Amino acid sequence: MEKRKTDFLNILKTALRGQRVTGYEDLTIEDWQVLFAIAQTQSVLPLFYEAVFAVPVLQSGEAPFVAAVRQQVKQQVLVQTIRTSDFLELNRKLQAAGVTPLVVKGVICRNLYPKPDHRMSSDEDVLIRPEQFERCHEVMEDFGLRTGEELLDSYEVPYRSKTGSPLYIELHKHLFPPESEAYGELNRFFEGVFDRAIEEEIQGEQVWTMGYTDHLFYLICHAFKHFLHSGFGIRQVCDIVMYANRYGSRVDWFQVLECCEVIRAERFAAALLKIGEKYLGFDPEAACYPKTWRALDVDENAMLEDLLSGGLYGDASMSRKHSSNITLDAVVAQKRGEKAKYSVLAAVFPSAARLEGKYPYLRRRPYLLPFAWASRLWKYNRETKTVRDNTPADAVKIGTERVELLRQYRIVD
Repeated sequence: MEKRKTDFLNILKTALRGQRVTGYEDLTIEDWQVLFAIAQTQSVLPLFYEAVFAVPVLQSGEAPFVAAVRQQVKQQVLVQTIRTSDFLELNRKLQAAGVTPLVVKGVICRNLYPKPDHRMSSDEDVLIRPEQFERCHEVMEDFGLRTGEELLDSYEVPYRSKTGSPLYIELHKHLFPPESEAYGELNRFFEGVFDRAIEEEIQGEQVWTMGYTDHLFYLICHAFKHFLHSGFGIRQVCDIVMYANRYGSRVDWFQVLECCEVIRAERFAAALLKIGEKYLGFDPEAACYPKTWRALDVDENAMLEDLLSGGLYGDASMSRKHSSNITLDAVVAQKRGEKAKYSVLAAVFPSAARLEGKYPYLRRRPYLLPFAWASRLWKYNRETKTVRDNTPADAVKIGTERVELLRQYRIVD
């Protein structure tokens, strides 16, 4: 692995401990620019900056870009602080109205970090009981949040503020899209999750969330879902590591392993935790991580390179984003006992089920699929003219390479 990536991981490990780095006098201004660029791409810039801002060369004025970074960090943290405050206020109103949503990821993960609002969250994910959805919708509208009427039947309903708040909510009726052939089945592992719910205290407020075993498994499943698409970044590994370090002794690891084996994700998860142990401060003993799982023979290096090159959610390039059609087809083909199709057509003309997230009208009117394809092609054509590293051929190349990665971790045969 490149030295700059190693330096980035070492600094991030220090940041996760709430400490500041010492040394690194050998790094040039160009090195620091690259490191800050990686931190920004991986959406951990405030965490990273907090650990390094006292480094002499960054304080000396020899690196003029640092002032812009400092301002960017201040802005990101301020926005996150407002999001957290507004969300906790909304949560109070929901509970006062008799609505008991389960908060997943987001504020729960942020609370694990030394400075919570230095861990960025673009949204808050909330799981609601089906019978409470209408009341929850009313409370959120009264709070100044809005969504599209055509989205109310979706498994995940997005809400944005009309009052200028940066708060963005994804209200889940299910944790994963039930119609997805690739990973819709993951929902069955979370049946009865409300019966196993626990309360966590966030800034003096009581927040309902999933139990420790459910939540750790969900964090793994969420990363797994993105891995089947176009990938994910180091921040999700940080969340898993921080959660396991804090609550591992309360987790039924053998249940998590058994569930991972069912979905063919045990080597995937083992690679993530191996990355965590090697680079991010995961403590297997303190977390009560089973030796049987640790003994799995996995090479974490390919996974690490993939998540460091893919961006926060596999969005480092448009070609990589579009490559998700190739990897998802491989997973679906595996489930059907068929052979996956690695073609430009598969990348550019996905099924209606695959496009429902971006074109909600396909849920009720799947016969409009050709119109969705036309819209998608128009958008794709604009992207190829204005964005570098974006061609159907590149998407197929990246997709086939990532299918080999799925094979390496035995997700597909």
